[in-house]
Parts: sequence; C-alpha cells; structure tokens
Amino acid sequence: MSLMADPEIVDLYVLRRFVTAPAAFVQMVVTLYESAPPRRMQTPGGRLMSSEMTNCGALGWVSDHAGYRYVTQDPLTGSAWPEMPEAFRDLAGRAALAAGFGIFEPDACLINCYRGPAQMGAHRDADERDFSQPIVSVSLGAPAYFLWYGAQRRGSPAKLWLESGDVVVWGRSARKGYHAVQRPQGEVRYNLTLRKAG
Repeated sequence: MSLMADPEIVDLYVLRRFVTAPAAFVQMVVTLYESAPPRRMQTPGGRLMSSEMTNCGALGWVSDHAGYRYVTQDPLTGSAWPEMPEAFRDLAGRAALAAGFGIFEPDACLINCYRGPAQMGAHRDADERDFSQPIVSVSLGAPAYFLWYGAQRRGSPAKLWLESGDVVVWGRSARKGYHAVQRPQGEVRYNLTLRKAG
C-alpha cells in the first residue's frame, strides 16, 4: 500500500492497493445484491442515472422525484438495507486512519456498479449531516479515471487513475469537493462509497 497526496489537491489521498483481496470484496457485493438488488435511480428531474446502485448499512442513499436523501428502508423491497459487512466497516476505518482523518465509523455504504458506458457526472456528497467526517471510496474491478474538480464544478479536473483495490479518502477542506467518474476501462467496475450519514 502506498499513500499518495497530490500537492495540487489538499485533503484528498489515494491509498494504492489498500484492499489486499479485491475479489473477496466483489463477492460480498454480489451477495448483498440478493437482499438489495442494484437499480438505476432517477434524478429529481426524472433522468435515469447510468450506473446501477444499491446500499448497505443503517442508512441508504436514494434519489427520485422527491430529491436526494438517506432512508432506512430500501424503496424497492420495503425492507431495511442489508447490514454492512464488517469487512467494509473495518476497511473504511483503517483507510481513514491511514489518510490522517482519525476514527471513522460509517453508517452508510453506497454501492455503484458501472458497466459499459456507465459513468458518474460531476457532483458532490452533500446530503450527510456531519461534514467533519471524511468520505472513503473503494474501487473494485475494472479501472477508471476519477476526476476531481474541487470547490467549483467547472474547469479542467485533475485525473486520477484508479485500479482495483485503490481507495480514495477526502475530507476537511475537500469534503464538499466536486468529483466525477469516467466509464470503466473493462467489463464492470464496482465502487463502495462509505459515509457517516446520520
């Protein structure tokens, strides 16, 4: 594992090859799909997102005509989101400590699945209650470019090449930074975004 801090990007860190067994984490995602199937969510404006999403943990992030928010139940099944695997929780805690953010105990994990042309446009994570907590983002499967815009959603972003097992952690001054994900350079890419939402 190596820690990379881009001098042009304050409070964002890339932990290369931090996940020692990415395939095992992919299998955990596939198992979670049995309880909370992935789906393409709609933006409040009615546009379908290109990636498929689901959640695990006490809270799950959803988007529909009513807006962006966290909920305790899966709208698709009416059941509580599946419990977050301890391996996810442990990984997020160790990553936050390695990046210098202290103790981090996530209660929400958004799971994105990118296939084919699926990608994520520039956005920021701003639906949580406590912005003093970092974001931990785990890449699994096919590699892709992670784009970092920062405080403004414009201009030329920094491009970070992420491979399976890489983890990005950001917080403090970067906590509400705009970021995006380009289409995967391979068959399928999974991303775990762990947050303290409640």
